[in-house]
Amino acid sequence: MQFGFDYLPYKWLEEIINLAAERIVVVDSNGLIRYINSGYCDFLGIKAEDAINQPVQNIIENSRMHIVAKSGQAELSAIQPIKGGEMIANRYPLFVEGELVGAVGTVLFRNQQEWWDYSKKIQPLLEELNYYKLNYENGLKSKYKFSDIIGTSSKFMLAKKMAEKISVSNSAVLLTGESGTGKELFAHAIHQNSSREQFPFVRINCASIPEHLLESELFGYDEGAFTGAKKGGKRGKFELANFGTIFLDEIGDMPLSMQSKLLRVLQEGEVERVGGQKPKTIDVRIIAATHRNLEKMIEEGTFRQDLYYRLNVIKLEIPPLRERKEDIPYIATYLLKKLEKKFHQHGINLTNRVISKLQQHNWPGNIRELENVLERAVNVLEGNTIDIVHLPLYLRENVHFLSEKQKVYVDYNNHSDSFPTLKETLSLVEKQAIINALQLSNGNKLEASKLLGIGKTSLYDKCKQYNIK
Repeated sequence: MQFGFDYLPYKWLEEIINLAAERIVVVDSNGLIRYINSGYCDFLGIKAEDAINQPVQNIIENSRMHIVAKSGQAELSAIQPIKGGEMIANRYPLFVEGELVGAVGTVLFRNQQEWWDYSKKIQPLLEELNYYKLNYENGLKSKYKFSDIIGTSSKFMLAKKMAEKISVSNSAVLLTGESGTGKELFAHAIHQNSSREQFPFVRINCASIPEHLLESELFGYDEGAFTGAKKGGKRGKFELANFGTIFLDEIGDMPLSMQSKLLRVLQEGEVERVGGQKPKTIDVRIIAATHRNLEKMIEEGTFRQDLYYRLNVIKLEIPPLRERKEDIPYIATYLLKKLEKKFHQHGINLTNRVISKLQQHNWPGNIRELENVLERAVNVLEGNTIDIVHLPLYLRENVHFLSEKQKVYVDYNNHSDSFPTLKETLSLVEKQAIINALQLSNGNKLEASKLLGIGKTSLYDKCKQYNIK
């Protein structure tokens, strides 16, 4: 038995058309109007009976319906001037059993105001969708290449060349080194230089996610796995990274309970969601990173030895910045280029005095600390040249405030009256700090006062107090 429009009363069909399209017109192959609904008639200010069997261009201003009825080519979202305004029209050729018999036209917006009102409603939704789409796509791609990893020192180049060599492999990689040395940059570059480049690069920081959430983040969960679980469940990071690379940063901070579950993934090549009934096969390359001493953690029983050997197929140690100080000028230049984009500036450079000062520092925070120092300098910069005055105080000051003659030595065998008072010691330190600042500023007291973080008048007073010329 067939069911179709034959079973619907005419009045029903007409009402359905009016509901489905506010304004609609149908013409035959000769461009004569065969149907026009009440919504369109109201818009035009006419009666339907006055329009039927009339040439469409005589009824609807600037109509192209008769053209579409001949060409068979649709015209979508076309702007049509009408009644002193502009409307948005769609024109479709009408084919019946393969034969072009006419055209159907609909009006989406009668004027620009209607379009503007619609845009105001839909635009925030589109922006939100694009935001989440962009963040999702960016979050699953590597950002850096090997050319973005700067350095020429022998120890660093050895690590970089090894990373390039093993990037084409599928073996697990363990990146070690102090915080801020650039382990994540190496992970990005390894993925981008591999055959998995077109597939996801998924990052997860094992130290930043609470232990009770880490399992569901890594492996996902099925619907109803726990209270608050999303309908349809959620894919975990390993599923998202399928055929690509997963970067497990701060692997040394992963709880022991999770280490055993991660080991199973590495051994079996499959994951099982929280609340799931069956495992899912995955193909993922693991890159792990840590600043911790995993060998010592194994001895202490806080890291699984079998997991360590699974991760430690290829080990790369990234040297700290203090062991490659000759690279500091190149790294600083690269970081300044990034900061120029951030601060919308151009041509920022460093004086030789600043470079020398940067190379004297031991950089416990490594490249991350260097970037912070440079960003601080750009924030207070006037002009394009970063000088000593723009560096933070702990880098400006000399390590030793007092000369050998001014150092205070304590002889505990002598009487207490020979021990300098706190006031005397502070005066010595203050005096030497002023002398250092004046030397660095070549006697410029205004610049020296900025180095010391005091006013120029205060500096003159203290110079007079300590008889500093």
